[in-house]
Formats: sequence, C-alpha cells, structure tokens
Amino acid sequence: MLLSTSDDEVLIAAETLGKELDLVQSETTADEFESLLIECNKSINDEIGLEYGDICDAGSDCC
Repeated sequence: MLLSTSDDEVLIAAETLGKELDLVQSETTADEFESLLIECNKSINDEIGLEYGDICDAGSDCC
C-alpha cells in the first residue's frame, strides 16, 4: 500500500512519539507516566477528534 506524503508524515510522527514515550517511561514513575499518557490522548483527541473509547472497548485488549 502506498501512502501519501501526509500519511508518511503521520506515521513518522507516531513513531517519534512512541520512542519519546518509551524514553520518558523509563525516567518517570508509573503515576507520572500515566498522567502523561492521559495528556497525550487528550491532545490527540482534541487535534483529530478521535476518542480511544470510541475505537476500543475500555476493557478489551485491542489497544
């Protein structure tokens, strides 16, 4: 599947965010990291209008 430049940029940004979060996770407490994830999810939701709860059931293992 070929991705447009826009799609490629989104994937690169997601990979970069994942690497940054991995680094931060190793340097923070579990509570601090959870707070950061909540902030990230809220920012993503505000920016693109996607809510994790709409995509995955809260209790499932899909996300």
